[in-house]
Amino acid sequence: MKQKILIFTLSIIPCLVMAQDYDAYMHKADSCYWAKNYKMAEEYFKLAFTINQEKHLYNAACAASLANDLDTAFSWLNLAVDKGFTNVNQIEKDPDLNNLHGDKRWNALLEKVQKKLDILEANYDKPLQKELIQIFYDDQNIRHQFIEAEKQYGFKSSVADSLAQIMIKIDSINLQKIENILDKKGWVGKDVVGEQASMTIFLVIQHSDLETQKKYLPMMREAVKKGIANAANLALLEDRIALREGRKQIYGSQLYYDEKEGKYRVSPIEDPDNVDRRRAEVGLGPISEYVKNWGIEWNLETYKKEQIKEESEK
Repeated sequence: MKQKILIFTLSIIPCLVMAQDYDAYMHKADSCYWAKNYKMAEEYFKLAFTINQEKHLYNAACAASLANDLDTAFSWLNLAVDKGFTNVNQIEKDPDLNNLHGDKRWNALLEKVQKKLDILEANYDKPLQKELIQIFYDDQNIRHQFIEAEKQYGFKSSVADSLAQIMIKIDSINLQKIENILDKKGWVGKDVVGEQASMTIFLVIQHSDLETQKKYLPMMREAVKKGIANAANLALLEDRIALREGRKQIYGSQLYYDEKEGKYRVSPIEDPDNVDRRRAEVGLGPISEYVKNWGIEWNLETYKKEQIKEESEK
């Protein structure tokens, strides 16, 4: 019995080390990309792909394109498509890939993606896709209006408050529709309705109450394992639930508005020293780039000191 356990232990250790190396390379590749050191980012992607070449191929192709390594960029893009990436609109409009547009391989790549997409869409549930896309626009349009009102009139303005009330009503209507779909069909993946329509399910659950989020969290976890839901989106849901339950978030995706200081802050993070590694594992960019969207300049040491101070004052 001991011998069997020893053999198992010895066999699993290299796998764990390789996984750690892969995550470390991906984290470095991501950091180099955001620092605009594209050639170095490409080299780290290459190192990661010696261990596992199943994920992050599109991001790697973007880095290679920006590094003017067109052969590698096309190679990784084609591999990404072979493994299921079919977002032709993103490929066409992504400025990271502008360097590839003049190459004769560009149109061939787009045709390849479109053909694969046509085959997939032939099997889509079109009525359900249409319903989900409408819910998507209802969810996002009111939020864009609210954000603009917040910027123009202030966080506590009557305009922003009025839109917030409308948003609550829209969210309630959308949630009824999504719960009906989930309870009848389970988590509907991109293989059934396409990527945008499938993402709608996450958005509505993310904007729902805690009990609803907890109810459908196991379903989304299983969908991510099956490859029909997005791991980065799941990370956002995990963070929101953790904070609502009084725990610290894992990925640093959730912020709050500090009315006293008049600015946004990052909610408490578990083990903030390794947050970027965890973010990279699920396909999220560095937290320093993420929080810039809310006017925050990320400084890890300052953040940790502020967290210690806040915890001591509780």
